[in-house]
Amino acid sequence: MHSPHDASKQNAIDMAAARAKTSINVSAVRDFLYNGAAQWQNRERVSKILASDPLFNKSQRPFLTRKELYIRGQALTNRLDELAETHKWTPEDIQLAFSVVSDEGLPVTLHNIAFEPVFHLQASPELLSQYGDLIAKRGILGCYLQTELGHGTNVGRLETTATYIPETREFEIHSPTLTSTKWWIGALGKTSTHGVVQAKLILPGGKDVGPHLFFVQLRDTETHQPLPGRVLGDIGPKAMAGLAAIDNGFARFTHVRIPKSHMLSKFAGVTDEGKYVTPPHAKLSYGGMLYIRSGMVTSAGWLGAKAATVAIRYATVRRQGTLDPASGLESQVITYPSLHARLLPILARAYVFIGLGRALSRSFDALARDLSSGNTSQLADMHVMTSGLKTLVTTSSIQDVETARRSMGGHGYSAFAGLGKLYADTVPSATYEGENYVLDQQVLRASLKTFTLIFGNPAASPADKAKLAAGLPGTSKYLRLLLDPSLRPPTASFTPVDDVVSISTTVISLLEWRAAGLVKEAAQTHKDGTPDATATQRVAKAVTEAFVSARVGEMIGELPVKLGRGTREAGVVGKVYVLYLLTTLESALVDLLSFRLYVTPKAEAESTADPVRGLRLAIGQLCKELLPEAIGLTDAFGYSDWDLDSSLGVYDGRVYEALWARAQDEPLNQTEVTEAYEASIKPMMLRGRRTAGASAKL
Repeated sequence: MHSPHDASKQNAIDMAAARAKTSINVSAVRDFLYNGAAQWQNRERVSKILASDPLFNKSQRPFLTRKELYIRGQALTNRLDELAETHKWTPEDIQLAFSVVSDEGLPVTLHNIAFEPVFHLQASPELLSQYGDLIAKRGILGCYLQTELGHGTNVGRLETTATYIPETREFEIHSPTLTSTKWWIGALGKTSTHGVVQAKLILPGGKDVGPHLFFVQLRDTETHQPLPGRVLGDIGPKAMAGLAAIDNGFARFTHVRIPKSHMLSKFAGVTDEGKYVTPPHAKLSYGGMLYIRSGMVTSAGWLGAKAATVAIRYATVRRQGTLDPASGLESQVITYPSLHARLLPILARAYVFIGLGRALSRSFDALARDLSSGNTSQLADMHVMTSGLKTLVTTSSIQDVETARRSMGGHGYSAFAGLGKLYADTVPSATYEGENYVLDQQVLRASLKTFTLIFGNPAASPADKAKLAAGLPGTSKYLRLLLDPSLRPPTASFTPVDDVVSISTTVISLLEWRAAGLVKEAAQTHKDGTPDATATQRVAKAVTEAFVSARVGEMIGELPVKLGRGTREAGVVGKVYVLYLLTTLESALVDLLSFRLYVTPKAEAESTADPVRGLRLAIGQLCKELLPEAIGLTDAFGYSDWDLDSSLGVYDGRVYEALWARAQDEPLNQTEVTEAYEASIKPMMLRGRRTAGASAKL
């Protein structure tokens, strides 16, 4: 008798075959992504220690309550500290360990990325010497108290007050209204002993000089009880059970006194008599937010890497639909253009955001050094850059994780697929650290300001305008295109797709022309006083994508150095970058066609009524060429099965066996007959039988 085909055994065969088709040296690309072999080896060393520790086993995580997840999160944090001591980890190793377990959503993350950096950036030397080491060693645990029940992104309207009292040289922290309650503060609910509080500074006489930062103790360091005048607690579960282990909390202050020295006064302060010491730049207190936003770009890259790895691996071994003539089996779904055209751009964005985030972190480090020496010249551009990038990467991440999840069909909805949790934890990124629509307004405002600086004076000579343009920061370079009337956008030609440099140059130029056109139009609209409801988002997206595309061009130029001139690896990664550029250009077509910036080659224009057919064909061709490399490119992210925690993203491809095994752990399956049978199911059925009548047969 003919034995049926066993799809679960075919999974491993298909994965092995896909891996064999990869032409790149996966190790070389992996080292490139990790900025060197040494960094990858450090990550692997730390990761193996964590993965082998029973406490970090993730198999039971989906079945835990929120309270259990919080308690587990604290146990993991404590264990990380123990392991750091046992293995004599360096500060870099410890930071690496926390990044490896970032999917746990540990409350201490807020201490690491929000509390400690802000304190170090803003605290006076005296306060730093008193608490810096304690904070670094987590002898005290902190959070960053900015958002309130009634106000979030609009920091200028925060209601919490810090009134200076010269007689006692103290500040009085107070929550005057219900809406001034600090709310959504990560790690505040039950964890933190201290916090950096954003509050309106009120000088003697009642003068309000706006929001400033204050170091406030919240709980007793021995008993962990809230100190007098503080009402603290957790705000409750989040949507879709996201970030369950983090105790987002609330705080109300009732006339809480703190020493004058506990104002974070490195840049702004108050004299003993109550005179205000003006900071060198009005936005210096926002440095903490800029730091967090800059880190979000790298995080978005690795998040997209996880989503792409899981979805591409599953699509590689899942067979569905049309029969493959060669094997007689159903086709691997990754071969369907409608699917790989959705997944490969996610992979491309991950590669771009990882590289971009690394560059942005270097820029922030340089900014921090400048600020320490009193140089604020880069602050405004960094604010614009991080605002636009935060919006871009979070919007992309949310969409990409959900696109990847949907690509997996019904199984993608299982918690064991791993992307549902990823999505729930990612969704709030669109609103925390600055609501995306509001951040778009920041980008628009800065763009109009720069445009007016160059073109607002009709009497300015071309030479004067050119001089201004020469000094433009990276976020405004595109405006140079408007200075020379003879300049025209390049012809939109994207063949052959192997010509990485030529295509990238064309796309970058078109995206810069789009940004210039939109900003010019927005300036005219603003001048006319005509409202345009969509201008803010369109301009911010165009300006940010022009900036990113230029950086991608630089990244392409660096590939011969980092991966070897003429190597297969440099060529393939270059195509990944170009795929990012082309799909970005595709998403910009409405603007490009609206401003008549998209001009096709004459032969192409004469042969088709669709002016963008060539672009879409190029994207399709590029996806087809990259498809055999997809498994290798995802393997290069270096994720283990423990990292991914996904039955559908297992390395060996045995997805159905993995899914079956995980289902056996379901608590409902631990008894054949559920406890609900006697209590509810049986009485319900008996009632139904009675009402159905005596004639009913079972």
